[in-house]
Amino acid sequence: MKKLFLSAFILTSFLSSAQKTENIIIITTDGFRWQEVFKGIDPAIANNKNFNQGDSTYIYKTYANVDIKESRKKIMPFFWSEIVSKGQIYGNRDLGNKVDVANPYWFSYPGYSEIMTGNVDPKVNSNGYKANPNVNVLEFFNKQSKLKGKVAAFGAWDAFDRILNEERSGFPVISAFDKVGGNKPTASQKLLNDMRDNSYKPFQEGECLDVFTHYQAMDELKTKKPKVLYIAYGETDEWAHHGHYRSYLDAANQVDKWIKEIWTFVQNDPQYKNKTTLFITVDHGRGDKVKDQWTDHGSDVPGASQIWFAAMGPEIAPKGEIKTESQLYQKQFAQTMAKSMGYNFTADHPVDSEVKEVFEK
Repeated sequence: MKKLFLSAFILTSFLSSAQKTENIIIITTDGFRWQEVFKGIDPAIANNKNFNQGDSTYIYKTYANVDIKESRKKIMPFFWSEIVSKGQIYGNRDLGNKVDVANPYWFSYPGYSEIMTGNVDPKVNSNGYKANPNVNVLEFFNKQSKLKGKVAAFGAWDAFDRILNEERSGFPVISAFDKVGGNKPTASQKLLNDMRDNSYKPFQEGECLDVFTHYQAMDELKTKKPKVLYIAYGETDEWAHHGHYRSYLDAANQVDKWIKEIWTFVQNDPQYKNKTTLFITVDHGRGDKVKDQWTDHGSDVPGASQIWFAAMGPEIAPKGEIKTESQLYQKQFAQTMAKSMGYNFTADHPVDSEVKEVFEK
């Protein structure tokens, strides 16, 4: 009996010491194509006067290089320096490393639902869909004793209230023009609310500019120290739909800068340093076979199911850009996030298995 107890104690101690991640930050940048992530600018789009906003010179000067690895690094310098050296990046289809959405719709609400629930619900079939009936991994986290009350989500698009079912989920979801701070905002929160409300609104009331979502989330990170934080940027998708390639690239470059800002804070804060996993992905791809379709997505657009993801953290071996042939799916992300935190995500609906390759040392 003593030997059995000792063995159990040793096993428990080993598992406890092995789990290093105590926090997770999940980031999405809506509809940003794998083509730019892995190959840099697309000259066929950059040279097209319908898409370059009359300034191909700026695009080439800022983001182009004859070496595609240098071009992609110009767009996402933090991604292709820090993350590639300390984490893992999946989705370079030119190397046979394929990542796809599993849902049949290839647009935002079904994509975000798949990311967060680990499941494809065919009933979730429109961006105007009601409050998501499926339990999401953030909701699951918020039910764990160590994480309860320490989960928050910020999204530029107003649909996140429904995608994450804020009313049922029990954690704050600040989307679009929702006010931060409730009835008693701090001075910083009041300023953020006022600036956002009085800002230029190119996407009307349904979506705010990413800069406000970012700084609201950063304020939360610095003051409330959540253990689970989700940030959903949207301008990469919006500018693509507008056919503005320059602004699309600028938006992606800005997200990369913000990821650097987040990681720099994390690695200089005692709660987060060396105890935080970063998970970055997208909700859907975009067209490419027909170049004019880069602005669009949906089941009728070839290539719009093709996505990518990256992860970095204590549980994740620094493998860099993954070059092995494989097929992974968006529905595997939720369990991957849960496993990185030491949990097994369960819900009333089926939850797909994690991306095991992420944790293979």
